[in-house]
Amino acid sequence: MNRFENKIALITGSSQGIGAACALRLAKDGCDIILNGHKFDERGEKLIAEIQDMDRKATFLEADLSKAKEATKLITDAIAVFGHLDILVNNAGVEKKANFWQVTEEDYDLIMNTNLKGVFFSIQSFVNYCRKSKVAGTVINMSSVHEEIAFPHFAAYCASKGGLKMLTRNLASELARFNIRINNVAPGAVSTPINQDLLNNIEQLEKVLQNIPLKRMGKVEDVAAVVAFLASDDAAYVTGSTYFVDGGLTYHYEEQ
Repeated sequence: MNRFENKIALITGSSQGIGAACALRLAKDGCDIILNGHKFDERGEKLIAEIQDMDRKATFLEADLSKAKEATKLITDAIAVFGHLDILVNNAGVEKKANFWQVTEEDYDLIMNTNLKGVFFSIQSFVNYCRKSKVAGTVINMSSVHEEIAFPHFAAYCASKGGLKMLTRNLASELARFNIRINNVAPGAVSTPINQDLLNNIEQLEKVLQNIPLKRMGKVEDVAAVVAFLASDDAAYVTGSTYFVDGGLTYHYEEQ
């Protein structure tokens, strides 16, 4: 299925996990892909090979998205690769567990800068390109169920995702006149490297599954499928929304 003919997508934080799954899904549906991470390594090489095996083009750009200048430059560099850019998936993100009264300024800054400031300025750079080139751009931000529900011991992370929720709502209104759509995808409990400790703790994993009506962890492919929908013309009338990919967890949650 080639729903993205002649489309170029940039997926930040796409060396592994959800970002990698989004890259593969968009490539499968016809996109040429620009991957991103802190460092190009064997994971990026493997993804490029997989995407090229689908007869799609792919490259990898390094950037530290906690720095606004690098986030802005990443968009400029991405546009230069294939000559245009249609889809921006802001997937890069970090989290750190700590009691609220023990959170350091360093960790707070890392989380807020990566999850919110970097996203803010990458979108700004993309919007400036879309306006100048008259491109009907599409932005998908990787949020979290914790833009909506509490997550004790992750206060900075929740604040960053709450900010991302409001940023998306605001930009949907402000950017609609330029035919730029922007939406959030909010994964719940998904089997990714960031959740490896949970996956290895059978007792804690069972408590999490009790809160999920579908009684399973999500797969990265579940999230990527929703990203592909929102990036496509099938979602042409969708902007300013958050799509929860959580097995029903968000409105069936009890803190253990």
